[in-house]
Amino acid sequence: MGASSGPKLSGMQKQVLSLYRSFLRAARSKSPEDRRQIESIVSAEFHRNSKLIDRKNFLYIEYLLRRGKKQLDQLRSPDMVGLSSLNVSLPQNRES
Repeated sequence: MGASSGPKLSGMQKQVLSLYRSFLRAARSKSPEDRRQIESIVSAEFHRNSKLIDRKNFLYIEYLLRRGKKQLDQLRSPDMVGLSSLNVSLPQNRES
């Protein structure tokens, strides 16, 4: 494997990508139907957050990382079958 010529990732970006990959790995242990559903939800959530959240909103991104890690731990549990999407309300930017 060669070195990537793309831009260097920040520590937080690496954490987000690691969490995303961990979700996809955890989905492999579920049934094929559940796996597809989990992959779809995870992909949609990460894509949606990448578009809606300001990259400089570090506190909120850290919060989402912590929440995601808790959800990942729950997903890894053998008793957990699937994953449901959660909508987190974003702080509204109100114009005066």
